Amino acid sequence: MFGFGKKKTVANDNHLYTPVTGEVIKLENVSDPVFAGKMMGDGFAVEPTGDTIVSPVAGKVTIQQGHAVGLERADGLEILVHIGIDTVSLNGGPFTPQVKVGDVVDGGDPLAEVDWQQVDDAKLPKTTMVLITNSADKLDNFSVEVGDSTAGSQIGQAIAID
Repeated sequence: MFGFGKKKTVANDNHLYTPVTGEVIKLENVSDPVFAGKMMGDGFAVEPTGDTIVSPVAGKVTIQQGHAVGLERADGLEILVHIGIDTVSLNGGPFTPQVKVGDVVDGGDPLAEVDWQQVDDAKLPKTTMVLITNSADKLDNFSVEVGDSTAGSQIGQAIAID
C-alpha cells in the first residue's frame, strides 16, 4: 500500500552524467596508457576538483571496491567508475563508499566520498575514468561534452546495440 519493501528498478536512461565536479576530458588524454588506449573500454575522464563521486548512469551496483564502482544499466551496458590512477594501491584509504553491491541508483546519485589529500600525498593522479567495459560488444553510439562540469550534470549519452 505504501510501497515499503518495493525494490527499486533500474531506470531506462541512456544519458551520461559527470561523476565528479571538474574538467571532463577525452579518454585518449588520460596519462595511463591502459585507459587512454581504451583497453578497458570506451569512455571519458574527469580531472576532479570536487570530492563527491556520483553515478554517471542509472544502474545497479555490481562492484564496490573503494577505488572502483561497477554499474549495469537497464540496456546491459556495463560501466566502471575508476577513481584516480593506481589508487588500488591505497587499499581503500581515501574512499568512503555510499553504496553497496545490489543497490539501484539514478544518474547523479552519490557513490563515494574521496579524500583527495591522501591521493595527492601518495603522488598519484586524481583523474577519474568512466569506462564502458563491454563497449566492444554492446555500445552502438557514444558522445560526451568535454570541459568544466559539475557532478551530476548531464553531459552526453551512450546508446547500446539492440
